[in-house]
Amino acid sequence: MGQPTHRITICTSCRHEGSACRPGYELIARLRAAIAAAGDTVTEDFEISGVACMAGCARPCTVAYHGSRKATYLFGDIEPDADINDLVAFARQYALLEDGWCSSVDRPGKLRKTTLARVPAAIIALEDSTERVS
Repeated sequence: MGQPTHRITICTSCRHEGSACRPGYELIARLRAAIAAAGDTVTEDFEISGVACMAGCARPCTVAYHGSRKATYLFGDIEPDADINDLVAFARQYALLEDGWCSSVDRPGKLRKTTLARVPAAIIALEDSTERVS
C-alpha cells in the first residue's frame, strides 16, 4: 500500500456546550472502522488523524478533508453516531474529484448544510522577475 493521497482530520478538542465529552476521539475510531469496512468502494487510501483544534468550537465536531492539489473542506456539527455514512460517502466522492470542487447540493446528506469552509488548493507559481516587491 502506497502513501495516502487524501487525509481526513478531526478535531479532538471540540466539545458540546456544557459537556466534558470530546466526540472527536470517538469519531476518529468510528470513521477509521467505516473506511476500512468500505474496502474497495473508497477508491483512494485515506489517512485519518486528530488535531488539537480547528477553530470550529461553536460547531463541534469539526472534520476536514484534504487532498494533494485539491480544495480542502471543513465541516462542522458532525455527530459520531449519525454522520458516519455521509462522511464515508464524501470520502468516495472527494477521492474522485480531480480538483476537489463540488457544489453543496452534490455533497451527501448532512454535509450539504454543515460546510464551514471550502479552501482552494494552494498553487504556488514561481516566476523569474527583476521587479522589486515592497
